Amino acid sequence: MTEPALTPAPTTPVPGDAESILAALDPEQREVASTFGVPLCVLAGAGTGKTRAITHRIAYGVATGQLNPRHVLAVTFTAKAAAEMRSRLRDLGVPAVQARTFHSAALRQLRHFWPRVVGGPVPEIMANKFAGVGEACQRLHLSVDRAALRDIVSEVEWSRVTMLTPESYPEAAAAAKRPGVAGFDSRSISRILTQYEEVKKERGVIDFEDVLLHLVGFLSERADVAREIRGQYKHFVVDEYQDVSALQHTLLRLWLGTTDDVCVVGDAAQTIYTFAGARASYLLGFRSEFKRARTIRLERNYRSTPQIVRLANTVLDGARGRTRDNRLTLVAQREDGPPPLVESFPDDPAEADGIADRIGALIAEGRTAAEIAILFRTNSQSEAFEQALTARGIGYLVRGGDRFFERQEVRRAMVSLRAATRVEQLDPGRAVRDILSQQGWSETAPETTGAIRDRWDSLNALVGLADTVTARPGATMTDLVRELEERAEAQSAPVVDGVALASVHAAKGLEWPVVFLVGASDGLMPISMASTPAEVEEERRLFYVALTRARDLLTVSWSAARTPGARGSRRASRFLDGALDHPEAGGKRPGADARRTGRRSATVYSECRVCSQGLVSAREQRLGRHEGCPPTADPALLEALRSWRLDRARENGAPAYSVLTDAALEALAERRPGTERELLAVPGIGPGKAERFGPALLALLAEHPA
Repeated sequence: MTEPALTPAPTTPVPGDAESILAALDPEQREVASTFGVPLCVLAGAGTGKTRAITHRIAYGVATGQLNPRHVLAVTFTAKAAAEMRSRLRDLGVPAVQARTFHSAALRQLRHFWPRVVGGPVPEIMANKFAGVGEACQRLHLSVDRAALRDIVSEVEWSRVTMLTPESYPEAAAAAKRPGVAGFDSRSISRILTQYEEVKKERGVIDFEDVLLHLVGFLSERADVAREIRGQYKHFVVDEYQDVSALQHTLLRLWLGTTDDVCVVGDAAQTIYTFAGARASYLLGFRSEFKRARTIRLERNYRSTPQIVRLANTVLDGARGRTRDNRLTLVAQREDGPPPLVESFPDDPAEADGIADRIGALIAEGRTAAEIAILFRTNSQSEAFEQALTARGIGYLVRGGDRFFERQEVRRAMVSLRAATRVEQLDPGRAVRDILSQQGWSETAPETTGAIRDRWDSLNALVGLADTVTARPGATMTDLVRELEERAEAQSAPVVDGVALASVHAAKGLEWPVVFLVGASDGLMPISMASTPAEVEEERRLFYVALTRARDLLTVSWSAARTPGARGSRRASRFLDGALDHPEAGGKRPGADARRTGRRSATVYSECRVCSQGLVSAREQRLGRHEGCPPTADPALLEALRSWRLDRARENGAPAYSVLTDAALEALAERRPGTERELLAVPGIGPGKAERFGPALLALLAEHPA
């Protein structure tokens, strides 16, 4: 195999004292970085610095001569994670190391060997399977809508990463207790699989799974191919090992051959893709598979406050089947922060309005919208929060759909920007605005949600990036296009100054200073479709992943009913059963009955106490009057309450809203509770806050008689 096909130009190993590479690591990370000569399994919890540990391990190995950078292959699951790893390795002085996704590494090798093994160039790779699977269904005279087609595509992908043939699928699906897909039984899916292969063959294309499957075939059947690749890559690092599928595991073993020079990193508690073929068993059974293996645990959490870490640990403590061998208990390394807030709302619109109000208050206090995320279980939950944020003029970005640089409007914009590089521009920033204005961008965001808003957000992100690039002295349109192309290759989307709206699956690997986990009720968390104990435990892990995305502030919320006025039949997620009783969880409920219903005992109003007309919004119902009606609160009392809240916030080193919201202060000033029972009836004053602040509040209210 010729050198340029698989290997970058060699570089000089890290000079100087190799010990300096280990200086910034904690003891366990240092142990990871300095362990060689045995298969290594790193069990790394959320926020424990796993990427730091493994990149320093590679750099230290190169610096000490234990690794040749040209013979190292680091693989992970997303282009963004691979780009981050390459960036860190460059900073550590080892740019020659290959850091790629499984598919990128396999495709590079496949392109090199295909002419020799098969002849000609590698077939074109399908951008997605929808058209191919849709045509297969049509040939079989099966009528499917978009939602059903999506489910069938997912099942096709599962069958292929599990290395099944159309013939072996029905039996394997039954053994795995795969439910019927989109109303079709396993034999119908088997027929679709067969026809899908015919469609690809006739079109002369392959899909992403074919890339791995063909390379597995090359390595299994051609000794010369296996010998060249194993001569090229002799040390492997695999990140997110809990997400490895049977197909990826098979490829890794073929890459290794008879050697065991491999380091894997993962966390079984973050296994949330088993529906797509991921198997945590490869991580948990690593020591059985590699007899000389050593295990190192990373449990020091550097991301979240101790209060958030304790809540996450409490939720995970309820998991079934956890043993000391696979259990990681996070140990917070940061200073204390405010306790996570756990609260409920009467219905879904009230929850969306309440969270949007809270976000507005945070932004008013100095937080940027980009520091905040709203996480949910299903994408359908997003719309209510999009509308609530739009109504308040708060920007947002929906994550988890198409990759930024694969969106149609972004691709079209990049074509136009490339064309503009052929024309001399005096003001590239102005030129970008002119070009994108013709494609739907405007100076102000559209007052709507959905596709129009998504398109505007994409184009506005390009405008923001253009402003950053063209602010550099002498920057041109060519510089901007070059930056965009580099970002597209690394899947590094520009930062959008908006609240992130994302499903928990899409949020994995990300983090924010402020996180709102919404819809935390049984039926959504866990999802109602989770019927087996294993499926419920995966939902628990998903809940845990959501909690550990938060750095500073965390709110977990749910609503008792879907629509206003409906019977409140929902209950808080069972995953919060133990957490609600934890002293660190704000807003915990007293007694078993309250925990079953998951509702506050606060009194809300259906009619305005000033004009007697009906109240609609959740804020007005909690306040007891229309916002346009004159307040009945004593201004001096309201000012005293605000001053008291500010003092408490400063004492706790927390934002003012985490003590009491503006709505709660107004309700206190207007209702003037005189007893603990009356205090608990004020919306925003749960048992936790009543216990902490009740005596002081009642004393303050007594100082300001009506």
